[in-house]
Amino acid sequence: MKRRDFLQLSGLGLGALMLPIPLLGHDIAPEAMLAPMEVAQKKQIADAALNAAKSKGASYTDVRIGRYLNQYLITREDKVQNTVNTESFGVGVRVLVNNTWGFAAADEVSPAGAAKAAELAVAIAKANSKLQTEPVQLAPQQGYGEVSWRTPIERNAFEVPLKEKVDLLLGANSAAMQNGANYVNSALFLVNEQKYFASTDGSYIDQDVHRIWPVLNVTAIDQKTGKFETRQSLSSPRGMGFEYLSGRAADKYKGITTRYGNSYDMLEDAVAAAKQAKEKLTAKSVLAGKYDLVLDPSHLWLTIHESVGHPLELDRVLGYEANFAGTSFATLDKWKSKTFKYGSPQVNLFADKVQPGSLGAVGYDDEGVKTKRWDLVKDGVLVNYQAIRDQAHIIGEKESHGCCYADNWSSVQFQRMPNVSLAAGKQKLSVDDMIKNVEKGIYIIGDGSFSIDQQRYNFQFGGQLFYEIKNGKIVGPLKDVAYQSNTQEFWNSCAAVCDESDYRLGGSFFDGKGQPMQVSAVSHGSATTRFNGVNVINTGRKI
Repeated sequence: MKRRDFLQLSGLGLGALMLPIPLLGHDIAPEAMLAPMEVAQKKQIADAALNAAKSKGASYTDVRIGRYLNQYLITREDKVQNTVNTESFGVGVRVLVNNTWGFAAADEVSPAGAAKAAELAVAIAKANSKLQTEPVQLAPQQGYGEVSWRTPIERNAFEVPLKEKVDLLLGANSAAMQNGANYVNSALFLVNEQKYFASTDGSYIDQDVHRIWPVLNVTAIDQKTGKFETRQSLSSPRGMGFEYLSGRAADKYKGITTRYGNSYDMLEDAVAAAKQAKEKLTAKSVLAGKYDLVLDPSHLWLTIHESVGHPLELDRVLGYEANFAGTSFATLDKWKSKTFKYGSPQVNLFADKVQPGSLGAVGYDDEGVKTKRWDLVKDGVLVNYQAIRDQAHIIGEKESHGCCYADNWSSVQFQRMPNVSLAAGKQKLSVDDMIKNVEKGIYIIGDGSFSIDQQRYNFQFGGQLFYEIKNGKIVGPLKDVAYQSNTQEFWNSCAAVCDESDYRLGGSFFDGKGQPMQVSAVSHGSATTRFNGVNVINTGRKI
């Protein structure tokens, strides 16, 4: 991607949306994106690397052949600001020599190129072994032979004509402008990862992974005062195809505003966004104090991500990883106690890479481990972390959790957050019934700005839409709302979770971690959830 393209992408306000945009790849014609490499050819290339590494002394080798396709469409009001189509194609080889890792990559996707990368990886491992103080302990992993996995899409977004996508974005912009917006930006992000994994364990795994994210941001201005308010879209990034944009009636959750499940109506949301941005201009400014919070899944996903997903990454717990907001308060002694109350008994948090339509869903991770679901917090008690093959022994596990990932063929794979979600309540409970029981509260929809400390403990979260609840009824909109708490206090204040019928996914399309930084995509599911007695501040207050 060229610098000019990045600057135009940034014009959407992606910094405000907390999106680290991956800049890997070269320009490619849209039609060329539809021509993948044959599986037999990938196997031949992988075997060349496996054989070369073995001949040079590697005790273990894995090979990843990756073709990473990105299409970004950016618009503002009635104009297309940019369309970006990129491809990154190459091979990465990881080896163990003398119980030490080595890694090398090449953009020459051929038997000779892969063999050369394998030989370099072995040489690096041998050099590293002179400094290695603790040998790598790799959890055993069965080989699966030749297998494949595909994101179960109904319509490949890369096959949809560019005009249809642009018309959708411009149509949403027009709908927002016609309903009172002064400015509107919209974008469509598409990703296709064509990944092939082979290892000396005996696996040859071909995967085709698709992700999509439509997003818009509406601004309304008070012409008399010059003050403005914004409202971002209530869409979620998903592991789906273009069918996500079908806006099916069955996937709409009606209420004070429409929220969305397994499909999204961008035109409908654009109209609502414009009206609600204007409404926020005259909304009542919140009175700081203690409130019961009713948090919609479109909001709660981000709190889960920051206060559960990241602090339960085992490398962060061990202090091996400190980039992007530090290490973790959830240290091993808390887990070993078997009594550490991460949350109330209503809190059941689980990790997985198998939920249909989620960003993290794949058949196998980047170490060739078959993906699964496992508990992190059970009935409020911390019971596990997220671990990969060379970490599993640290927490007494006999196998990896299957959450190893690299964002590109040229990046070495490491532990990345799987989907982390709050299980729905077991008792029948709707959003309306939950609100009926709240005397003094705030209903929050959509994610906003946030901050969290270097131990993933003390935090503050905003949102998109805020509604005051009095004596069991929503009485009007609020603004200038943010809540403050710490992770353990917050999750122990969880009083009720709606049932499975309200369960929905939110997520991060560009989640950053590591140094050099890598990005991954991860979903977080929940039903609407109530937290009692949470401290709310007024963000508009001037001292």
